[in-house]
Amino acid sequence: MRKQDLYERDLSSASWHKSTKSIDGDQCGEVADLGGGAVAVRDSKNPGRGDLRFTGQEWAAFRDGVRDGEFG
Repeated sequence: MRKQDLYERDLSSASWHKSTKSIDGDQCGEVADLGGGAVAVRDSKNPGRGDLRFTGQEWAAFRDGVRDGEFG
């Protein structure tokens, strides 16, 4: 999926999810599955401020980097 196609999608009915490891409250990131491995990410305390959208390849690279300790 092209990056432009991700931003043309209407997410008004998207199902947003927080990590099961996040604490109660609104200070977390939320993720919506866009299909094909693509996702949208937003701030749970300011969901109306927009989101970032990642292709499946971008999200997999980020996820793998977190798992492999590349960011800490």
